Amino acid sequence: MTWDPFGTIANTLWLGGGQWAGKSTVARILAGRCGITAYHYDYHDARGHDARRIAGRATRGEPLTGPDPDEMWVRRTPGDMAEDALAEFGRRFEWTLDDLRGLVSGRPILAEGWGLRPELVAPLLESPGRMLVMVPTEEFRQRQLRDLPRAREFGLHVSDPRRAQANRVDRDRLLAESAAEAARERGIRVMGVDGSRDAEQVATEVADHFAPYLG
Repeated sequence: MTWDPFGTIANTLWLGGGQWAGKSTVARILAGRCGITAYHYDYHDARGHDARRIAGRATRGEPLTGPDPDEMWVRRTPGDMAEDALAEFGRRFEWTLDDLRGLVSGRPILAEGWGLRPELVAPLLESPGRMLVMVPTEEFRQRQLRDLPRAREFGLHVSDPRRAQANRVDRDRLLAESAAEAARERGIRVMGVDGSRDAEQVATEVADHFAPYLG
């Protein structure tokens, strides 16, 4: 049984899925609309979790800066990159649970992020309805890549930025597909996002899904 001293993990709602599906935007809307507490995985992963990764490298005597960017993004295949990401998600998930254990809220907590994988979350759920997986359609993914600067621009210095970006996009597609497959295998709802509705409308559908737990 997962250690959960304040009952936070048992009462958490989970929003996972693919990159660029609008998970963070939906969580922010629902925090304002429903008074829930939103936990943004990406924010913690880029800060507190990164510090823990660096500390782990120091303990193991590895370079603190991590692997060479070209080795990570240019010379490997998207499939290899997706496999490595899945392994990392598993290692980082316990850090997410640590974050959640430290939260006490009078309202439901909605944890959102692409690293909140169905295969990791499902063992914690008393009902599959406590999780929803959002996956962008390919058309909507391409639109996000055109319109969102953080999606279309590769931020690291590498020898071949175009190839690195293409590898990243293909890796993200593979991870989104595997998240959807893992969710369906566990009876967790998968919601396709095609861009035909605005963020408020998508948030309403997510709220309807979680309505039994929102009070």
